[in-house]
Amino acid sequence: MTLYQTTFDIFNRNYMGSAAMAVIGQSCLGGAAAMYVLANGTSIPQMIQLTIIVLACIFVNTSILAQMKHKVVFNLLILSSILSVLFILLNTTVL
Repeated sequence: MTLYQTTFDIFNRNYMGSAAMAVIGQSCLGGAAAMYVLANGTSIPQMIQLTIIVLACIFVNTSILAQMKHKVVFNLLILSSILSVLFILLNTTVL
């Protein structure tokens, strides 16, 4: 079994707890990413990055609240986490 499938199975079995932790975790990670982006100023590129981070976090929270399929929520959670970490790394190395 792949890492993705194994992780999804765990997420799916414990969906209620996993969804609650996902909201808290990805919101904190998104907030940290927003902080790093805004530490570099408020120019157009930073505002575009901030918009992408905020939308990714909103999509995850909305998908959980709208009770979408578990696989959709899981995929959006992964995408949001990857984007947040990417923007943290991008803006850390620029400083």
